[in-house]
Amino acid sequence: MADTQLGCHTIGSHGVKVARFHLYDWIILIFLAVVYGLFNIIEPFHRFVGRDMLTDLSYPLKSNTVPFWAVPLIAIVLPWVIFGGIYFKKKNVYDLHHGILGILYSVLITAVITDAIKNGVGRPRPDFYWRCFPDGKPNFDNVTGDVTCHGERTVIKEGYKSFPSGHSSAAFAGLGFLAWYLAGKLKAFNREGHIAKLCLVFLPLLVASLVAVSRVDDYWHHWQDVFAGGILGLTVASFCYLQFFPYPFDVDAVWPHAHFQQLAEPQNTGNANSHNMGWTETDHGAVVLRDTGPTLDSMESGRRL
Repeated sequence: MADTQLGCHTIGSHGVKVARFHLYDWIILIFLAVVYGLFNIIEPFHRFVGRDMLTDLSYPLKSNTVPFWAVPLIAIVLPWVIFGGIYFKKKNVYDLHHGILGILYSVLITAVITDAIKNGVGRPRPDFYWRCFPDGKPNFDNVTGDVTCHGERTVIKEGYKSFPSGHSSAAFAGLGFLAWYLAGKLKAFNREGHIAKLCLVFLPLLVASLVAVSRVDDYWHHWQDVFAGGILGLTVASFCYLQFFPYPFDVDAVWPHAHFQQLAEPQNTGNANSHNMGWTETDHGAVVLRDTGPTLDSMESGRRL
């Protein structure tokens, strides 16, 4: 059968259809953004900090090596640029839409979970002493022995948000999703053994790791905070990617599930009683129809009818 070339599923031809189909997903995404904003407003739990606990909380108060505004650029905008580049080359609106929607869900779900845990745990940051006592003169409650802070309120509030690291979780949520995406696009697990593909797949994870390490170097987080944040972000990224895309070692790993479902629609409506038809992409970038009927499945598995 002749190859079916990509290029028929563009923003102009299928963009509105895809957006309408996922309207509720975009609404839920907005809801998650609102919840994340509320979690940043509420006051976190103030964990007890006694005099003998300040030894590990007296590191210098430094600025951020990776500013807060840079995290969305690294975790979201950078992957979007890659998604857009692939779209302009292949003209696959399903891949572009699901890449954008998937990574937004990955980062926002991670952000909501991270901030919920931050507020609930209330772990002091390593530089808590200088947030609480900017003049270097500690003060404690005479009854409970807890710290009585006299620093700036917003600075103190941030001082109780050490666990887990938001920078780390967001970086691994966005760049972890990108690593999955690249693994599928590059066919990294097609058993051809090209190790260069794995190097490209691991590159986003290296960048995320450097962001996480910077949080320890800046004394904004303990090592447990960044480790937990990284695991959280990578776990959510994995779930979000697999919601839209096949496993990277799948024969159809290059494009999202919706792309192949769209290609199969004419076949399903044209002959409802026929055996199933699958779609796969050749090494030359073309999409071909592959027969997955019971007869062929039996022949390929070595069985005789």
